[in-house]
Amino acid sequence: MNLKRVLAAGLAAVFLSAAPALSAGCGNGASGFPAWLAQFKAEAPRYGLKPSAVERALSGVSYNSKVIKLDRSQRSFKLSFEQFYRKRVNNAMINRGRQLQQRYAGIFRRIEKRYGVPAPVLLSIWGLETNYGGFSGNMSVLRSLATLAYDCRRSRFFTEELVAAIQIVQRGDMRPEEMRGAWAGEIGQTQFLASNYIKYAVDFDGNGRRDLIRSSPDALASTANYLKAHGWRRGQGWGPGTANYNVLKQWNKATVYQKTIGVMASKIAEQG
Repeated sequence: MNLKRVLAAGLAAVFLSAAPALSAGCGNGASGFPAWLAQFKAEAPRYGLKPSAVERALSGVSYNSKVIKLDRSQRSFKLSFEQFYRKRVNNAMINRGRQLQQRYAGIFRRIEKRYGVPAPVLLSIWGLETNYGGFSGNMSVLRSLATLAYDCRRSRFFTEELVAAIQIVQRGDMRPEEMRGAWAGEIGQTQFLASNYIKYAVDFDGNGRRDLIRSSPDALASTANYLKAHGWRRGQGWGPGTANYNVLKQWNKATVYQKTIGVMASKIAEQG
């Protein structure tokens, strides 16, 4: 990563943390979305966004009622650990993780040398989030984030995520049409929020772009970079009660998810 890219990432973080909330009013139905979007475009330069990038990112964006329905119907994290683990993990996933550990052994060694995070943990996250990059979502990230930023339930949070997504376009990592992901705007093979993409995404394959959708090395190294930044301790375990288990809590706030990452990683680490 060159100095200009480092500075750009730092400035983006400053914009997200220091800029005042946009004054565009939120709403709870599709009717007010066009007016909200027009106001957002007019005020977005306060976040350091270039009008050309805002227009490219949001051209043709419309309200998505499906996103709102999905936001109101999240149930998976209400399951017990046993139910959640059984629903999300099976022996085929464990074996696939072991195979990928061998296939990408060189990349995992380089990642662990730089960030201190071992392959089983990254494979567990990779497998749980997108089945090892098999499906990272097909919804427009920018449309989803614009819809959720307009929606009153978590408007401020998703406004900041929308700003970050436009920053990704502005700095040239991806074109708007390439930014397809999960319904809540998560991006790439390990499902980064746009704000985390800005802060922690790295160009590990050396092609000049941080592409967490198409580049497995970029996605895995960026995940390791995130964990390191949140306190991952090199050479230590990741089970409950460890410092590294507390880092997994930063990846996902749901207790069942944290425990599943740890247990799946331990199984991948075992000899098949």
